[in-house]
Amino acid sequence: MENYLEINKNSWNAKVDPHLKSDFYFVDEFLKGRTSLNSIELDLLGDIKGKSILHLQCHFGQDSISLSRMGAEVTGIDLSDKAIEAGKDLAQQCGTDTKFICSDVYSLPDILDQKFDIVYTSYGTIGWLPDLDQWAGVISHFLKPGGKFIMAEFHPAVWMFDDDFTKVAYNYFNEKPIVETFEGTYADRSADIVQEYVMWNHSLGEVLQNLINHKIELEIFQEFDWSPYPCFSHVDEFEKGKWRIAHLGNKIPMVYSLRGCQK
Repeated sequence: MENYLEINKNSWNAKVDPHLKSDFYFVDEFLKGRTSLNSIELDLLGDIKGKSILHLQCHFGQDSISLSRMGAEVTGIDLSDKAIEAGKDLAQQCGTDTKFICSDVYSLPDILDQKFDIVYTSYGTIGWLPDLDQWAGVISHFLKPGGKFIMAEFHPAVWMFDDDFTKVAYNYFNEKPIVETFEGTYADRSADIVQEYVMWNHSLGEVLQNLINHKIELEIFQEFDWSPYPCFSHVDEFEKGKWRIAHLGNKIPMVYSLRGCQK
């Protein structure tokens, strides 16, 4: 779909205000110092003090600011101009020097002229991108030799199910664009917004092979039977900060993470 960027930009712009007010994003606590990063990605990041980090698809930058608080020099990018403005405001309130750029992933090499120690992306990002070959090329472009790519993402098995997790409704493979309309948002299902969006499902093979094709060597790959976010229907918090689909328990993978190194 040629106009998917415009559709999705409008969709994400509509989400910014309700997300800022939602418990899901705990902005008040965040401003007081609470991190937005989870154990899954923190274990892969390690000590990042003094490292330069490019954060792709950062929304309004809570992870970007959290990385800055850990001592990194961070640049966050996002498609949504409203989200980027909110990110700049949050960074100012938090007293960090986090930089923010409004851009879609594919256009970024035309806008930003810099190489990074780490490229980072997390949770609900690649589904907005039609072409993972181009995505992996952008990651490779921005990594220094020996630089690391760190990713945490919802498992493609999750995206096969309908919203109630009662049947397989979508193809595991990237067959075609998924064009739908959603009322509310994952952070606030009662939010008074109706959004059209365009997404793509991406198999693990598609993710990994495109990274390999662009000389990013896999160092760590992990799968998890829980999500750090209650953003799906019928979730059960079986441990603090860990959710599963109640009637599926630990039977399906919900998240995967990886670290790769630029050859």
